[in-house]
Amino acid sequence: MNQFLRSLTPTQQVAALFLIVFGILVVVSVTAFLLTFRESADKHDEAWHEELKNFRKLLGTSWFMVVVFWMAWAAGDTVATILFALIAFFALREFITLSPTRRGDHRSLVLAFFVVLPIQFWLVGTERFDLFTVFIPVYVFLAIPVVSALAGDTQRFLERNAKLQWGIMVCVYGMSHVPALLLLDFKDYQGKGAFLVFFLVFVVQTCMLVQHIVTRRLKRPPSVPEISRSFNWYSWLLGMIVGSMVGALFSFITPFRFGQAVLMAFVACVAGSMGHLVMKALKRDRGVTAWGKREMSITGANGLLDRVDALCFAAPIFFHSARWYFGA
Repeated sequence: MNQFLRSLTPTQQVAALFLIVFGILVVVSVTAFLLTFRESADKHDEAWHEELKNFRKLLGTSWFMVVVFWMAWAAGDTVATILFALIAFFALREFITLSPTRRGDHRSLVLAFFVVLPIQFWLVGTERFDLFTVFIPVYVFLAIPVVSALAGDTQRFLERNAKLQWGIMVCVYGMSHVPALLLLDFKDYQGKGAFLVFFLVFVVQTCMLVQHIVTRRLKRPPSVPEISRSFNWYSWLLGMIVGSMVGALFSFITPFRFGQAVLMAFVACVAGSMGHLVMKALKRDRGVTAWGKREMSITGANGLLDRVDALCFAAPIFFHSARWYFGA
């Protein structure tokens, strides 16, 4: 089997990966659906059905993410970049919607949505990596307060600009590094960027899922209850270990050797989990439990930003670590 996969072209290998993932999701989804016909005889069964319901919602999110990444790969690099730009647009919209703005912010918001975001993803699509890595942290961070100052509104000036800068950094800058992974050109690894995206998403989501399951099962007290009731250092450590080991198992689809894959997976998991915690702190500061509208709830994540916040933090760290190490 291994020899057969190695004999395929890079495009065929990526296609085989998606076929395997879709196959697993189909089997798991059908099994979960059939289990819903089990009758509830007592309270224990009712609790079990509630767990099954949450699991099926998690499957729905998994289907969404896999389909999005499949569409991005199948449509080509240009369409993939546009697709992730749209995701960044709606994530930034959720972030700004739940943050108070004033009339003096309108010019800055127009700049963020209709100038900064398109330019950042255009720089990615044209592989101007040296410029796209500094465009937002340097040029945009200096331009935003200038535009706000020209509006003449000084009330809570620092807070308003910091809020917008932070939203751009997470939603636009962070998300733009996902399609950038598709364009990295490593030696003897041409045309396999989709594997890197899969590796990143899979290890980060595995880490987050393990943390969630361990916390629910062991019911350990939270380490930072003011921010998150589900975060404690024990479950976090287990998530890091499992995520790193999963990265090691999938080292064969990356340009990394076994030890390198463990380290890269660990780096991605740390960045993603800590980023998720930071975004929870921001939600508590805004007085909300989730981004987006409540009626859109899926697996406790009511908005798009809830589903991609860990990825927005992990992607830049993973991208620059890989690019620096391999000199790509």
